[in-house]
Amino acid sequence: MYNLHFIKEALLDIEETVLWYEEQRSGLSYDFELCLEAGLNKISRNPSSFQKRYKSVKILFISRFPYGIHYIINDEKISIIGVFHTSRSPRNWEFRLNSPL
Repeated sequence: MYNLHFIKEALLDIEETVLWYEEQRSGLSYDFELCLEAGLNKISRNPSSFQKRYKSVKILFISRFPYGIHYIINDEKISIIGVFHTSRSPRNWEFRLNSPL
């Protein structure tokens, strides 16, 4: 299993999404968190099995929710650079590739 590292912006993405889903329906944020956790487990077990979508960024689309976990593999570390809605363009978050990973 690989080590997962979250950049600060990725943690903020998750927090915003959890809060939004909880506003929509009580308990829906918990469902999102479970699906997100399952996706992160898949990535940590086999990170190279998911598709490269933008430069060196790989994406795993989580189940039940229109979100993707965007990550980069560096040696034995996986850097999560964001958890984004599928409608977001890479141009909106491309600057994160320059963040310290």
